[in-house]
Amino acid sequence: MRLGDRARLCKAGTLVMLAAGCAWPGYAHAQQVPATSSDVAAQSSEQPELPAPEAEDPLGIDPLAPLDQLPGMEVEWPDGGDIPAWPGEFTAEDTLPADTQAADASDRTDGDAVATGIDDVRDGLAALPGDAAVDPLLEGEEGDAAQRRAEREAEREQRRAERQALRELDDGDVRYRVTVNFLPSEDLADLDQDAFRDRFQSLSTLERLSDDDANLAQVNRRARDDNDLLDTMLRVYGYYDGEVRNSVARVAGEDRVALNFEVTTGPVYRLSAIDLAGLDAVGVDVPAARAVFAMQVGDPANSDKIVAGRLAVLTRLLETGFPFAQTGEPDLLIDHEARSGALTVPVTPGGQYRFGGIIANDQGLFGSRHLQRIARFAPGDIFQASEMDDLRRAILATGLVSTATLTPVAATDPVGNEPGTVDVTVETVAAPLRTIAGAVGYGTGEGYRAEVSWEHRNFFPPEGLVRARAVGGTQEQLINLVFRRNNFLKRDRVLTAQVLASNINRDAFEARTFLVAASLERQTNLIFQKKWTWSLGAELVLSDERDSRARIVGGARQTFFIAALPTALTYDGTDSLLDPTKGFRLGGRVSPEYSLQSGSKGYVRIQIDGSYYQPISDRIVLAGRARLGSTLGADRFDIAPSRRFYAGGGGSVRGYGFQRIGPRDGNDDPIGGNGLAEFSLEARVRFGNFGVVPFFDAGNVYAGSTPDFSGMRYGAGIGVRYYSSFGPLRLDVGTPLNPQTGDSRIGIYISLGQAF
Repeated sequence: MRLGDRARLCKAGTLVMLAAGCAWPGYAHAQQVPATSSDVAAQSSEQPELPAPEAEDPLGIDPLAPLDQLPGMEVEWPDGGDIPAWPGEFTAEDTLPADTQAADASDRTDGDAVATGIDDVRDGLAALPGDAAVDPLLEGEEGDAAQRRAEREAEREQRRAERQALRELDDGDVRYRVTVNFLPSEDLADLDQDAFRDRFQSLSTLERLSDDDANLAQVNRRARDDNDLLDTMLRVYGYYDGEVRNSVARVAGEDRVALNFEVTTGPVYRLSAIDLAGLDAVGVDVPAARAVFAMQVGDPANSDKIVAGRLAVLTRLLETGFPFAQTGEPDLLIDHEARSGALTVPVTPGGQYRFGGIIANDQGLFGSRHLQRIARFAPGDIFQASEMDDLRRAILATGLVSTATLTPVAATDPVGNEPGTVDVTVETVAAPLRTIAGAVGYGTGEGYRAEVSWEHRNFFPPEGLVRARAVGGTQEQLINLVFRRNNFLKRDRVLTAQVLASNINRDAFEARTFLVAASLERQTNLIFQKKWTWSLGAELVLSDERDSRARIVGGARQTFFIAALPTALTYDGTDSLLDPTKGFRLGGRVSPEYSLQSGSKGYVRIQIDGSYYQPISDRIVLAGRARLGSTLGADRFDIAPSRRFYAGGGGSVRGYGFQRIGPRDGNDDPIGGNGLAEFSLEARVRFGNFGVVPFFDAGNVYAGSTPDFSGMRYGAGIGVRYYSSFGPLRLDVGTPLNPQTGDSRIGIYISLGQAF
């Protein structure tokens, strides 16, 4: 008998312990058994009568009075569950394998031991000496008793053999498998067994530590933890009379053991009453709040659903003008006789309020006026916690703060049915505002490239960024100065102005360019990925250029004065900016341009991009991309070389050099064109933080403005991905399948994010 059982029995008043009694905090007592007449006679005949005391005790001590309890002498019994069982042994709750459940629970560790007389008494094969009550099976049925004794001994031997088989595996690294089986029981159909097993597996001590070395005693300890876990889970799902029994045995023919849990759910307890105490307050839509609780009398007393209902009620209040609403811990009163539970959830609405003003603690970063511009709520709107959280995330998205805490503060109290007002205080901790960055890289067809930049993200408060950038490389040198104002006049609007001077010397063309540009756009970002984005811009370009044909004949550079009004519109229906796994994107760009050279030319550049992502399994995503481009209104040689279409490279057709696909001159240098077509298909296979991506690309550039899909160039290869916390790092290696003269056999591309 375990000590835990002993305490329970004593508490129930069913165990007689005259000598030791039961130890409870603060006192001790012994339970007496009523004496029979024969007991009294026996006592009077065996014990002499005590003589009367001859003198009075001068101390006045009554020898029959109970002694006062000694202070600080209480010793708490150890919990028997904390004592690990001998390797391969079973605790009181454990059971043997099904074919040995009748085996003796106290078999000897000595393999040669046989059943004793005490064992016979316990098993009902003999009676205590002098006991008048004799099992009828023992009267005149010695043969049956002998058969039962033999069967018991056989079971004992089988059990010893099974334990020995377990001990043979106990090398300090015991491998095991875990199985949860549900026995037929009342209301079992109400339980989603697969979901139950999945949840158990995610919480199981045995599963969590399955890769750690352990002996049989440690495995047994884990099994006890999981036994308790299953008991708790049954109650969570409303099965308060459920039972869990476990067994352990060696798997036949394998060096591991099988741990089996047999679950009997019993009846499911159902809600007999639901009381959302305190919900009936001024301004509360009580029927709607009760509806979102989503539980009714008669539903199973499922703790998960109760917690979810409590959260739903709180969310409903926070979204309908109750910023100080609270819900208390649910109280479920279980009635085992009726197999039901009475549920009480305390609700404190706390009064209804409207939004007031926004108070910023750091006026140097934003200011209250700018924060009100960012917020999606206006003063006087009914308070919604989600709107306040949206403002917090928008503040973080600016990159100017490392933390932001928003707190509603009552400005005026509700009066009657009229809501009060709450101001929103914004406390922020500024992030580093200045950044110096540098990068060095190499690309096939592009050569070496080094870049350095400096930026101040709040040079002109609020959110006025200034960035200076310089690039030096084999084919490109530039200086760029950018001013950008985020949340310009309205939420999510970005105003950008820039000045750029560059010198480019590529196979396709040479260009010395000076550009002045401005744009107003709606951008997306990692925190707020938007479905729709757009851009309106204006550019003035002065460029001195020469294409590859002019270099062959020694032609002079041409000077182009270009005015452009680029516009763009994009829809993003994917689930991630940097690593989409489902959905699609579709975008278009139109740029009317007017060019002054020896004459004037007006034309329109159009480009359409689309991509689609389809998950095949949890680890594999198929991705496809298409791009079409066209320039209408001018011959390609009347357009500046830098404004023509080109193809080839890491963001185009992999395996080919940068801008190497399309019409070429006599030196095999690209000259660009007025039409473009590109296609890509790849399979993204992920293994934890790594992945491989086989890909196939195709594309071509055409002299005319309409792509006719002839002469397509194909490239194929494989890529490697490392999935970091901020996005996948990409390394692709491709080769051209039908190269032109002068094309390299291998192309290597490294970047952040997927290819598309």
